[in-house]
Amino acid sequence: MLYALASSVFAVQNVHPDRVAMIETIKATPGVTWTAAAHPRFAESAPGVALKPLMGVLGDWNQAISEAKTRGEIEEFKVDPKLAVPDSFDAAEAFPQCASMINDIRDQSACGCCWAFAGAEAASDRQCIATNASVMIPLSAQDVCFCGAQIFSHGCNGGQINTPWDHIKRIGAVSGGQFNNTGPTFGQSSFCSDFSLPHCHHHGPQGADPYPDEKTPGCPNAQSPKCPNQCDAGTGKTWKADKYSFTGKVQSASGEQAIQQMLMTGGPVSTAFTVYSDFEDYAGGIYHHTTGSMAGGHAVKFVGWGVENGKKYWKVANSWNPFWGEKGYFRIVRGDSLGNGGIENSVVASAADAKWGKKEDLDRFP
Repeated sequence: MLYALASSVFAVQNVHPDRVAMIETIKATPGVTWTAAAHPRFAESAPGVALKPLMGVLGDWNQAISEAKTRGEIEEFKVDPKLAVPDSFDAAEAFPQCASMINDIRDQSACGCCWAFAGAEAASDRQCIATNASVMIPLSAQDVCFCGAQIFSHGCNGGQINTPWDHIKRIGAVSGGQFNNTGPTFGQSSFCSDFSLPHCHHHGPQGADPYPDEKTPGCPNAQSPKCPNQCDAGTGKTWKADKYSFTGKVQSASGEQAIQQMLMTGGPVSTAFTVYSDFEDYAGGIYHHTTGSMAGGHAVKFVGWGVENGKKYWKVANSWNPFWGEKGYFRIVRGDSLGNGGIENSVVASAADAKWGKKEDLDRFP
């Protein structure tokens, strides 16, 4: 793997001078805790150019959540002063019955629907945890991204991180996995509406990633398909009957302790952060913004936290396929709003005591 990584890096022939300068700046930064590397796909472009289409969180997500609280759609998570927070935590280890669900890394393709993926993934995990794995069904990013549109949600053109939770609670989301059922956990199962856009190689060194680069014939710039109204052919499922939902509150938390307790009590949560162009060169380690300009807002899923060599970090699931970063995850500095792009400012999820199940059943027996 190291040889492949080195070969990928040194195979680059024409690296944009601004990217060369950026990587050298990162390497020379005192206390840097992550590895930066140029990838041939992005080498000739200026830093940040390729990131922007995937940055799908629109506007000020903290303000959007604040306004939702004012409307009574979201409540603030309450910290329990008696609940001790450990130095490290991993949701897949804390809820082993749902580990395969939590560890299912998805791929948003060349589409700016990170907002839908983060919500659909965290909701799938929370549904599994709340039902003690009796409902272990991945919720469809296809449904959430292309059917959950509101005034600030536009499929591949972006949305807000609270929209998936509102959509799933009010309307429900059908089951759905990866493009062509190629997910690592659910590859051979039949779900209602799998993601219809292809896998892509995303930012960072190619490594063992077999998928085509963004904007190539195998992974063109994505246009939002129409909202489906029936399940994929051959699944034997019907759209309305396959909807999953929950009753209860949608909550938000800010700051280390509140987010940690929210994770401990109910499982993964969705969040967003400001991404800078140096993130494009992330190849492992504990990321902290070092140099470069702002590229946009990106939604992801918190799954845990820890400490390495005295450096506190969050463990975060991305939606850029399991070959990106650290097997689909990245670690980012914890407790440093400047270094982590404000990733701790506003997380969202259903309450730990929410009741999950088929939408039709919940409507009949709330």
